[in-house]
Amino acid sequence: MTMQELSPQYARQAEAVSRRLRELPQQALTEGDTALASKVAPLDSEIDHKEREIENLCLKLLLRQQPVARDLRQISAALKMITDMERIGDQAQDIAEIVTFLKGRTAEHDDILCQMARATISMVTESVDAYVKHDTIKAEAVLAADDTVDAYFRQVKQALISRIAADPGDGEYALDLLMIAKYFERIGDHATNIAEWVIFSITGQHKEG
Repeated sequence: MTMQELSPQYARQAEAVSRRLRELPQQALTEGDTALASKVAPLDSEIDHKEREIENLCLKLLLRQQPVARDLRQISAALKMITDMERIGDQAQDIAEIVTFLKGRTAEHDDILCQMARATISMVTESVDAYVKHDTIKAEAVLAADDTVDAYFRQVKQALISRIAADPGDGEYALDLLMIAKYFERIGDHATNIAEWVIFSITGQHKEG
């Protein structure tokens, strides 16, 4: 086992999570496909398995190679990042579960929420790309994008409050959309954490966004 194995292993875990984000909750959110949303759960075992593989690889590298400096930072960062990636997967599943309760209603006309979803997914993919390519500029861009996602969340929240005030009977649906938005905000926070650890693995400085 070598340090060179670490990035591909992490990239495979990240791809499983990214697939969940790209193909399942977002499509189910915009198209109201509850059958598609229900396919999210089986990916959990795949993601958890990859997380254990990376943890085992990191521990073996620590024990057998006694890495120093940058290699040690990469291992430490990877151990932190896989936890964030696993939580992103969990929150994507939470989004999909809420979609199943919408009974075919979609957020197709809630443009801000859909824009927020796309921005969040981009943060995740860019944070992974930054790690694989050892690119601090990409990582910095992810940190900056978190402000955009937070702004989207505030807009969604205000729009849904107005919707409830105008039509109290639609309150349950509005609250479901608000929960979806909150989960996307949390996913953005985890992508930010990943970007911070990318910067740490390269520079040795842990920059909090």
